[in-house]
Amino acid sequence: MIELIRTNSDNEYFQYLVSGLDKDLAIRNGENNYFFAQYNKTDQIKHVIVAFLIDQPVGCGAMKEFDDQTMEIKRMFVPVQMRGKGIASAILQGLEKWAEELGYNKCILETGDKMPEAIRLYQKRNYRIMPNYGQYKNVHSSICFQKEL
Repeated sequence: MIELIRTNSDNEYFQYLVSGLDKDLAIRNGENNYFFAQYNKTDQIKHVIVAFLIDQPVGCGAMKEFDDQTMEIKRMFVPVQMRGKGIASAILQGLEKWAEELGYNKCILETGDKMPEAIRLYQKRNYRIMPNYGQYKNVHSSICFQKEL
């Protein structure tokens, strides 16, 4: 059974998982990785979920306030060997529930066109493509999604 723990970005398991995410993104994003990395700092993120399966950290996700109605989903990651077990979906659902509890009514996120697993996850969880926002506005490889909670 997947266990979700609410924490913050100081969590050692979150930091461990994010190091794996950053390595994966560096490969997928190639020379464009520096642009994205500057927006993926993990210091002082107050809302983090780490997923555990049999006491092992197997995935993570985070969110931060975008505006007074909207949370931005960040740092979603499940190691390759753990994919296909519903972990990412459970984390995303946990973040959405937490956002609602905090009074937010929408989630937004950005992913890349080289992330087919992420795109499928967000579509499966009823996220809809939206115009690129903020720093991703003119980034052709970015795909932004939104979901009303």
